Amino acid sequence: MNNSGHQIGHPLAEHITLLRAAYAAFNARDIEAALALMTRDVAWPRAFKGGFVCGPEEVCAYWTEQWSEINPKVEPVDFYSDNNGHILVKVHQVVRNMEGTVVASEHVGHRFTIVDGLIHKMEVRALPPR
Repeated sequence: MNNSGHQIGHPLAEHITLLRAAYAAFNARDIEAALALMTRDVAWPRAFKGGFVCGPEEVCAYWTEQWSEINPKVEPVDFYSDNNGHILVKVHQVVRNMEGTVVASEHVGHRFTIVDGLIHKMEVRALPPR
């Protein structure tokens, strides 16, 4: 079942497990664990800078830079399949500056492309109307 109590199919359940692990690794700042959940040619958005980074080395460098400037925490709230092979995740994102002051607290959408059980691409997207 998903967070809304709806029955979900087996592949979606596996993707949700994967994504929950990725969010937990990100929030724990465990880059190695997060990268282990991604393809070798993963594309990841530079949410605060624009554009994308590609591959584990670039994701690692981007996150290391990001975490030296801000302290984000991203908690998944709900998961949706968009019927095009992507998983949409509604997340609650809290961003603090390095002094600990909250600079943003909002719900945003992340769209994931999963290939062979690994994260291949993540995009920041508008949330679906509900």
